[in-house]
Amino acid sequence: MKESILRDILTSYERKRDKAESDFDQRKKDVYSQIPEIKNIDNEITQLGLKLAKLVLLNPENKDKIIIESKDKMTKLKAQKIELLDQYRVPKGYLDIQYSCDFCNDRGFLKNGHKCNCLKQTIINEAYKMSNLSRMLNTQNFSTLDTSIFSDEKIDDSNMSPRQNILEIVSICESFILDFDKDNGENLLFYGDTGLGKTFMCNCIAKSLLDKGYLVIYQTAFKMFEIIEDYKFKNIDHHITKDNYENLFDCDLLILDDLGTELTNSFTNSELFNILNTRLLSGKKTIISTNLSPMQLGSDYAQRIFSRVFDRFKMVKFIGNDLRWENKK
Repeated sequence: MKESILRDILTSYERKRDKAESDFDQRKKDVYSQIPEIKNIDNEITQLGLKLAKLVLLNPENKDKIIIESKDKMTKLKAQKIELLDQYRVPKGYLDIQYSCDFCNDRGFLKNGHKCNCLKQTIINEAYKMSNLSRMLNTQNFSTLDTSIFSDEKIDDSNMSPRQNILEIVSICESFILDFDKDNGENLLFYGDTGLGKTFMCNCIAKSLLDKGYLVIYQTAFKMFEIIEDYKFKNIDHHITKDNYENLFDCDLLILDDLGTELTNSFTNSELFNILNTRLLSGKKTIISTNLSPMQLGSDYAQRIFSRVFDRFKMVKFIGNDLRWENKK
């Protein structure tokens, strides 16, 4: 991502913060003009805070007593304020600064200097826009899912129809989203032939969790290994490639699409294991989509990768005919 885009994002944060503070000042003026007692109480609270610091400095031996008395006065003043606000039916939180993100107060960075999740997601969303993924999420989500395109004819070796299969998968995905914040170690492996809806369901989950404020990274296997190579072997926009690389480990959900389409070798096997194993150990959730069967995964990838996936991922099989081919016909 270009430096100019990052600067624009940070500038937008400044504007959001300034607007939140300006709106707060205006709301406060409105309340003060209608309820002068509130202004008096706020002034008393401010003065009490200043007096407290001065009294403690002048009488350090009575510090504890001074603090307790000041806290009692502060509590009474705040109670009076709440009573007045309730009396005049001022909405709760009306006299608070209403930031878009309460974690970083629209600064983009936490007190420890780390990027807030909202900034990480904003950067990722901008990258999605540049790659047209945002357009895909607008057209591929649960509200646009049409189960009528799936056949009602049972598949011999599975004893169910593609429509029954997709309805069962939708239920699994909705449960995954509903329980996402639970520490249940749930990860999903979508497998089946091309054109059966695996990528569509990945997009459905991605949009649902993005809308809930989770940090979601959606990458094809090919692109993910390109990110890793850029970080480890190239020096282009190094701090940006580092963020892209670390996000693969740190995001709330990593969706790895089209596993098996990349060139597999000892490097990709090692990096894939490192990412999956690290995420599993830290309780981060992952979804893998592949056209390969579990047996093919076992033969194409290192045994330790197959073992981790087989043990820690829920296997979700997609059945039926290629919907893209059927639609063309």
